[in-house]
Amino acid sequence: MKVAEIMHTGVNWVSPETSLAKIATIMRDSDIGAVPVGENDRLVGMVTDRDIALRAFENGNNPATMTARDVMTKGIIYCRTDETIEDAIRLMEVKRIRRLPVINDDKRMVGMLSVGDISHGSGREMTGELMQAVATPHP
Repeated sequence: MKVAEIMHTGVNWVSPETSLAKIATIMRDSDIGAVPVGENDRLVGMVTDRDIALRAFENGNNPATMTARDVMTKGIIYCRTDETIEDAIRLMEVKRIRRLPVINDDKRMVGMLSVGDISHGSGREMTGELMQAVATPHP
């Protein structure tokens, strides 16, 4: 099975200057935990609910004045539409991540692949192994 068969489509990104309040609203309204960040037609980061919780409030920061650029995770890990689910799972396990942006042959983001997508589209054994790998606390 290929990534394109089970990924979420219709994903949009925000600019690095987008306020955290706006990103939180997008997350709430779309029932998602990660929002891609793009600049100059390139994916440059990802803001997760965890990024907001950990980075927006550290060292007395004022979240009301912060933007995506202030809290986003850089160095995006992604997969391609034509990769197998097994390859995407291995990448998620190694990198210990729960969501992957999906790009097509033209290097355009066309979707997101999450642990939930995998659990709905693949067997229990693969989902269980992935959950164990990504749920292990980071060192």
